[in-house]
Amino acid sequence: MPLLKFRVYWEEDDLIYRDIEILSNQTFLDLHQAIIKSYDFDGKHTAVFYESNDRWQRFRALASDVLVNKKDAPALSMIKTPVSALVAVPDQKFVYVYDPAKMWTFLVELIGVTKQEDVLKLYPSCSRKEGMSPNQYGVRGGSTDLLLEVEEKYDLGSDEMAEGFGDEGDSDSDASEDEVVDDNGGNDDY
Repeated sequence: MPLLKFRVYWEEDDLIYRDIEILSNQTFLDLHQAIIKSYDFDGKHTAVFYESNDRWQRFRALASDVLVNKKDAPALSMIKTPVSALVAVPDQKFVYVYDPAKMWTFLVELIGVTKQEDVLKLYPSCSRKEGMSPNQYGVRGGSTDLLLEVEEKYDLGSDEMAEGFGDEGDSDSDASEDEVVDDNGGNDDY
């Protein structure tokens, strides 16, 4: 069964992305859940995939809250639509919007297709993570703690570091300054 590999960029910073591998017969709901999990979001909100082009314009929608595909419906169902059904070109693109109130927007691009899956892997799976996930609800408690640890470790809050230099390695330079002998025999009068 063909394996599709998508790169999911956070719209705000394209250096933050996740590579998701998914089987061609799995649904957009499976892809949605893999994206949510890879970005550490809680999955409590609705989401929409939009078919897109190279300029990231939004076209036909696939919504998580639509349960059945109906004729002339405004959106397709993520639950019923396999990913391969909407992959028409080698670099197929989608815009993914999670939580309509917050408008978390991700740019999804097909970056590879392989013929065989790894039988030891469970799909969909996140094969690569780059950058820290944005926090879904504001300041992440863990990252604040991490910043405090870094501040304590490097003593970034102390006054000694105010100029950007510490006193490490200064013991040698202090001793050499004390040992300097004046050429005038200690007499400062010139």
